[in-house]
Amino acid sequence: MDFSVEYLQLDQLRQLQSERLVNLVVYLQEKSDFYKGKFTESGLSLSDIRSIEDISRLPITYKQDLRDYYPFGLFTVPKNELQRIHCSSGTTGKPTVVGYTKEDVDLLSEVVARSLHAAGARPGMQLHNAYGYGIFTGGLGLHYGAEKLGMSVLPISGGMTTRQVDLIIDFQPEVLCCSPSYALTIADEFSKRGISADEISLKYAVLGSEPWTELIRHHIEKKLGVHATNIYGLSEIIGPGVSMEDFEEKGGSYIWEDHFYPEILDPITKQPVPFGEEGVLVITTLTKKAMPLLRYWTNDITSLYYDKNAKRTMVKMKPILGRADDMLIVRGVNIYPSQIEEVFSHIKGVVPNYYLTPIEKEQMCVALHIDVEIDDELVTAENLTINSGEYLNFTENFGKSIENEIKRRVGITTTIKIHAQDSLPKCEGGKINRILKAK
Repeated sequence: MDFSVEYLQLDQLRQLQSERLVNLVVYLQEKSDFYKGKFTESGLSLSDIRSIEDISRLPITYKQDLRDYYPFGLFTVPKNELQRIHCSSGTTGKPTVVGYTKEDVDLLSEVVARSLHAAGARPGMQLHNAYGYGIFTGGLGLHYGAEKLGMSVLPISGGMTTRQVDLIIDFQPEVLCCSPSYALTIADEFSKRGISADEISLKYAVLGSEPWTELIRHHIEKKLGVHATNIYGLSEIIGPGVSMEDFEEKGGSYIWEDHFYPEILDPITKQPVPFGEEGVLVITTLTKKAMPLLRYWTNDITSLYYDKNAKRTMVKMKPILGRADDMLIVRGVNIYPSQIEEVFSHIKGVVPNYYLTPIEKEQMCVALHIDVEIDDELVTAENLTINSGEYLNFTENFGKSIENEIKRRVGITTTIKIHAQDSLPKCEGGKINRILKAK
């Protein structure tokens, strides 16, 4: 593969983006009744779009638009020109349907291969792919990208954790792909078997599909002996491979902006925020054929920045803070689960398996109840026996210390219940929902 585009000078990249945006708008005017109507409604002329700097003149596209035109209303090619169709899970309504031409499938393979390479994977390595296969884009997206890079793939999908670990032991893969919460589950299974990190063949873990923090990265890297990096994507844009961390840099993910142009908009005003500030990530697909999208509202909260010390010249996005609709308002304070998880990273002995339950009074969230696990090593170090009086006294005091730390760092009231390690439900593949129904 040719990775040279990742190192383009910014003026060259902007020229490429401008050419692709102008061509995209012309294409949509000809091929998309949906966007043709949007252009007419807003009074937009094709001559108004001359460069990438004009992108804010274009309409924003929302998930509801895909549902309103379900199933194929946003496609720009006839069904007989499609090579593949994927859908979201549709847990909050009709699924969102996305189509791929052969060129689109090649694009998906390219950006995933690019992402895997940034994560440390190389031709000849083996990928243990524990992302779900089927209408979800993750499994097949990573599969095709790995093969394009020259890797071999074990398409095991999610679930059956004991079998997953058996095959990792037997097949000796170098790379693991799955959600971060499922990587923790796999790591715990190795620990239960008494297998240490230096005995595991894995070297790299490519993790995504849900927000995660440095605390989870630390646990995964410590227990599996890997470089754990974040891959980001969404079905409506392409699938996995919209952005990727470098395994040697970490902390921020390159957006492959030759194909996906990012903006950050204020969640209320829908206007661009100053560069570097947080807001909703909005993405325009510059090169897709079957279902291109202008300024797609991802609902993910993050910010953009250029890293002067980075290997590549493309923009980076900070870790996803959360989804705009996952935000909890606790007595007027906006909270995302990742902020609570970040507090845990400063407290020795907390295991990053937790659940948040809003406590409501008169239809207002007044506090959070948090169930969280404690590390067995901490219990052992204190010479405690689970369920003894000394243990219960210790966990009560430990919970109070967590409550105080959250109050100090986040500014909200919480009630903490400590649980023994491995006692709360774990992820068995796919995403995990950390927010439970309000009390």
